[in-house]
Amino acid sequence: MKKLSGTVCIVIIFIMPLFARAQQYTDTLQQATLDQCVQYALKHQPVIQQSLIDQQIIESTIKSKLADWYPQLNLAANVQHNFQLQASKFGDSVIHLGTFNTSNVGLQATQNIFNRDVLLASRTAQDVRIQAKQLTEAEKIAVAVYVSQAFYGVLLTQKQIELTGEDIKRLQLSLKDAYAQYQAGIVDKIDYKRATISLNNSMAQLKGQSDSLKAKYAVLKQSMGYPDSAFLALRYDSVQMQKEIYIDTAQYINYDNRIEFKLLETQRRLLQANIKYNKLAYFPSISAFGAYNFNYFNNSFSKLYTQNFPTSYVGLQLTFPIFQGFKRIENIRGAELAFKRSDYGVIGLKDSITTQYEQALASYKSNLYNYNIFRENLALATDVYNTLMLQYKAGIKTYLDVITAEDDLRTAETGYANALYQVLISKISVQKALGIVQY
Repeated sequence: MKKLSGTVCIVIIFIMPLFARAQQYTDTLQQATLDQCVQYALKHQPVIQQSLIDQQIIESTIKSKLADWYPQLNLAANVQHNFQLQASKFGDSVIHLGTFNTSNVGLQATQNIFNRDVLLASRTAQDVRIQAKQLTEAEKIAVAVYVSQAFYGVLLTQKQIELTGEDIKRLQLSLKDAYAQYQAGIVDKIDYKRATISLNNSMAQLKGQSDSLKAKYAVLKQSMGYPDSAFLALRYDSVQMQKEIYIDTAQYINYDNRIEFKLLETQRRLLQANIKYNKLAYFPSISAFGAYNFNYFNNSFSKLYTQNFPTSYVGLQLTFPIFQGFKRIENIRGAELAFKRSDYGVIGLKDSITTQYEQALASYKSNLYNYNIFRENLALATDVYNTLMLQYKAGIKTYLDVITAEDDLRTAETGYANALYQVLISKISVQKALGIVQY
């Protein structure tokens, strides 16, 4: 029985980490589309989660500031024993004032009626909330762009590996044919040695691409907030992908679509509120106050709380700073200059957005042109290669012609794959510049 219990314990020790790991990676993807990768990132990316928590922190801060509009109620209590009573002389007599034991329990209440700090919190609360949401939106847009580009980066490397694998198969067949012809005495050894060199180069290229794929997957997982050790396979429709490469290049820039522009407009509203806040420094602060105190006096501590002598009052307090060394004037001037400075921020941001759009559009048009060229080249190179292979096997063409055709075909295939994914990536850059990124 003891032996059985020990065996069970050993099994549990080895099985528990597997269960823990399975539990850790329950929320993972198997065959993930681009949209699924983006949605996963929006849910798990640490940057976005931090931004959402920042929204909650800001909401708590707003409520904390607005709490100053509510009545503030405080309780204060004390007990005091006097070893010696205060003495005062009246004529020839010395009279002791007070009692040896005193106690006080007081309730004090204050209510802000007009206070510029609380007024600022009230006026800017909505814009501060909007700013927090816009910052989260900016993070989501950035994550969607990064994930999309990383997704296409993985697909491009996978396609390169696929093309290199097909090239290796062709080279292996060519090597086999060249060696057979060499054995038959039809050609010399140069042909099959050239085939061997080309095959070795492609094998080395495949190794580099395989290592690059691991790095590309690491980038994608990091941008998604995906567990590094968890399995992730991508799913895509190549036909649909080719249909999605096009975008309307005649669109005009609408600056209001850019989240950066929205954030700047929100910041300008807050700067305007700051100007009004500083101007309110010329107004007095007004508050109401009141208190009720329980007072106890007795020379005997045991009888201290037998009799209460309460006091109570209410009142209004007005605080008006008369002269502060021109501080208020300079604060207003500084706030107005900060707002004026933001005018140039608007101009600079518009210029920056325009430049981003022009650069993204130029890159997109260039990549689209390359895509169309390489698509045509691929069809031509495939036809040339197939024709030369037939002619080489018939003894009409030399193996050098076959190698040249293989190089042209490999270049066309690689160029087509690169152009396809580059145009998709540059399309995302155009959408980001236009402020129409979907997430």
